[in-house]
Amino acid sequence: MKRPLLIATHALAIAIGFIGAVYLLPILIAPEPPSVEQLRERVGATLFTGQMRRDLKDSDALHWGEGTLLVSAKAIALEGSIAPGPDYRLYLSPDFIETEADFKRLKPTLVQVGRIHGFDNFIVDIPPHIDPERYTTAIVWCESFGQFITAAKYR
Repeated sequence: MKRPLLIATHALAIAIGFIGAVYLLPILIAPEPPSVEQLRERVGATLFTGQMRRDLKDSDALHWGEGTLLVSAKAIALEGSIAPGPDYRLYLSPDFIETEADFKRLKPTLVQVGRIHGFDNFIVDIPPHIDPERYTTAIVWCESFGQFITAAKYR
């Protein structure tokens, strides 16, 4: 009787530690967020703006974003915050997306811009082959867990 209980409690402790590390490690190693001035300087001439909101269909207490999205020809930035988590990527879509199901359904039409490093005032450089004017919406997606975080329609 003691052996199964011992195995179960150790397995639970390992699982809690692993899950905690997956969420805490990105927070602990996140770079210092850029100031608003640094963010605006790096983005340059803003072509479009949009709003990330906490009230999207698949956003919740653990998966959210809020603030102003700035889109230029060379970078996309958020003046605001997103919920901390692992392995976030920024995608562009020709259609507005606010659910995990929509993201998965439309993924063939999306383009991945790059990784998001940090959770406050982030900046993602746009690779030269991506034209943000061909899209309307920026989406933050967690690759590791296939989880919708937030989105903003900018055009």
